[in-house]
Amino acid sequence: MGQTLTLTAKDGHKLGAYRADPTGKPRGAIVVIQEIFGVNHHMRHVTDDFAQQGYIAVSPALFDRVEKGIELGYDPKSIESGRDIRGKVPFDGTLADLQAAIDYAKPFGKVGVVGYCWGGGLAFLSATRLDGVAAAVGYYGGMVAAHAQEKPRVPVILHFGEHDQSIPMSDVEKVKQARPDVPVYIYNAGHGFSCDERGSYNAEASKVALERTLKFFAEKIG
Repeated sequence: MGQTLTLTAKDGHKLGAYRADPTGKPRGAIVVIQEIFGVNHHMRHVTDDFAQQGYIAVSPALFDRVEKGIELGYDPKSIESGRDIRGKVPFDGTLADLQAAIDYAKPFGKVGVVGYCWGGGLAFLSATRLDGVAAAVGYYGGMVAAHAQEKPRVPVILHFGEHDQSIPMSDVEKVKQARPDVPVYIYNAGHGFSCDERGSYNAEASKVALERTLKFFAEKIG
C-alpha cells in the first residue's frame, strides 16, 4: 500500500520515510512518529491505517541519523538496542527531520502529528516548537513531563496508561497540572498499549484511544 521516499532536513541530512495514500481525495495529512524501534512493520501498519481513514500519512525514519533502515522488534534485546540508538540521535536533528516531514505533508492540507512512545514526546514538542502543525496527539510519551511547561501552539491530546512502568502517574500528574489546556486521557493499561505486536497490547484501551484520536483529527484537520 505504501511507498518509501527520501526527505531532506534543513541541515542537508537525507532521511527515509514511509508514505501511505488514501483511496480518494485526502482530508489532510498526518505525520506518524515512530517508537524507539524504527519505522518497522508496526509503524508502517499504523501509517497505512491512517491512510485508510482518508489522510496522506508519512512516517519519517528518525534513526537514519545513526544508521539507515533500522527496524527492531519488541523483545528485551531490541528494546535495549532501541534505547541505545535513541540516545545517539541528536535532539535538534530529530526536530529538523520532523519539520522536513511536516513540510513535505503541507501541500496535502492541514497537518496533524501523532507519535508513540519516544514519538509521543516528540509529537508534543512538534506542537510547541515546530511550524505547520495543526494538531498533535501523543501516546505514552515519556518526555512530555520534562517539557510540560512549554505551551502548545496548536490543539493537543495525550494518552497514557495507568500501569505504565516507564511513565509513573506522578509524571502524568505533572503534565495535567502544568497543562490544564491539554486533555489527558488515562487508560487501564501499560506502556505500548496501542501496539498489537507487544505483550502490553490492550485491545480495549487501543480502540478507545484511536476513536478519540480520529475524532480529534476530524475536528482539527478535516
